[in-house]
Amino acid sequence: MSFGDILLYLLIGLVLYYIIRRVLLSRSVQSYSAEETKEKIKNRSVILLDIRTPEERKKDQIKGSLHIPAYDLKKRAEELNRFKDKEIICYCRSGSRSLGAAGILKRKGFNAAHLKGGISKWQNG
Repeated sequence: MSFGDILLYLLIGLVLYYIIRRVLLSRSVQSYSAEETKEKIKNRSVILLDIRTPEERKKDQIKGSLHIPAYDLKKRAEELNRFKDKEIICYCRSGSRSLGAAGILKRKGFNAAHLKGGISKWQNG
C-alpha cells in the first residue's frame, strides 16, 4: 500500500465520519419549518438565535433575534443562561450551521432546535 493509498483511505474515512456525524446530529436536534417557528414566536415560547457572522446579520435578520456568531458560541453560551426555561431556535442562512450550533447548545444543557432552511426559507415562506 502506497502513501497515496493511505491518504485516500484517510480522506474517505474523514468524509464518512463527517456524514455520519451530521446524520446523527440531525436526528437528535429538533428542526422547525419557518411556519412552525413563526407560530412558536406568537406564543412567546422561544428565543431566536442568529449564529451568522456580523456581516451577514447587517444584511438582514429576524426581528427580535439575539446574535452570537457560530464561531463564538462555545465561549459565549453562558450569555444564554437566562433563557434556560425557553427553547432556543438557532438560525443561519441555510440551516446547516444552525444545526451544529443547536447541537452545541444541547450538549451544554439548553433546549435547542434549529430553523430548517435558515433565514432563506423564513423570507420565502
